[in-house]
Amino acid sequence: MEKKPLIILTGPTAVGKTALSLKLAKAVGGEIISADSMQVYKGMDIGSAKIQPCQMQGIPHYLIDELEPEDEFHVVRFQELAKKYMNLIYERGKIPILAGGTGFYIQAVLYDIDFTENDGDTVYREELSRLAAEKGPEVLHQMLAWADPKSAEEIHANNVKRVIRALEYYHESGEPISDHNARERKKESPYNAVYFVLNEDRQKLYEKIERRVDDMLAQGLVEEVRSLKERGCTSDMVSMQGLGYKEILAYLEGECTLKEAVCRLKRDTRHFAKRQLTWFRRERNVVWLEKEEFPDENAILEYMLEVIEHQKGIQLCPDIR
Repeated sequence: MEKKPLIILTGPTAVGKTALSLKLAKAVGGEIISADSMQVYKGMDIGSAKIQPCQMQGIPHYLIDELEPEDEFHVVRFQELAKKYMNLIYERGKIPILAGGTGFYIQAVLYDIDFTENDGDTVYREELSRLAAEKGPEVLHQMLAWADPKSAEEIHANNVKRVIRALEYYHESGEPISDHNARERKKESPYNAVYFVLNEDRQKLYEKIERRVDDMLAQGLVEEVRSLKERGCTSDMVSMQGLGYKEILAYLEGECTLKEAVCRLKRDTRHFAKRQLTWFRRERNVVWLEKEEFPDENAILEYMLEVIEHQKGIQLCPDIR
């Protein structure tokens, strides 16, 4: 059975994925599925650097503005929704483009990873949640470091839900979830996929991150977070743990000054970009697009099309090329 085509365009935050994804979608007859953990939420536009409808140039986008900030969004739900939209795109004779910077989400779809959900022992899950609430997330992270050091390296202590999921898996199976995930990653992809990572000089990227944060503040990031706070959104919600939201919320709750919040946001975003690149370097069969090696964005696009058509043998719509 012939594998269906899938194009992935990812890279660190602020590198320029959105603009390139639009050019790519037009060139291949593609439709875009956002592989971003924050752009799925309504009313969270500025902090997530979300593309607006007027900027989409007629290209259908999915997993944008789909959930309320109170809703929980995680990799299992992303995988389920992304596969649903991919099937719709295939039915229309188009090519799905996964575009965004959440590497774990991309990996989940690319290799159709099986996420074993441990729904049986809710008592253990509640016990871990209570422990985190009473003694702080670091206590759970230390437990994970003992049970599954590799997962502890990959999961931030503040990502309590993922830490709990990893501890649950170990509790239920006696096996580190990192071993399970490593097996899943070795699976062959069910798609004829091409995986592009857009990157640029580290210093230039960091300067763009600084400017982006300044632009977000000028566009009204503080007001956006204030409105979310006023509707009842709190720091323990998945949506409010995203970059830009947790830092500004801390300011609004009197935990720090605005200047301190902005400094933290810029620092944390730089660190996030570095972690993203570390993740992508571990992935298999990745085509790196180093911006410094191309004269302009059109040259990057031409190279991408060469790889898609000739190296991967993906047939584009006749009226496109």
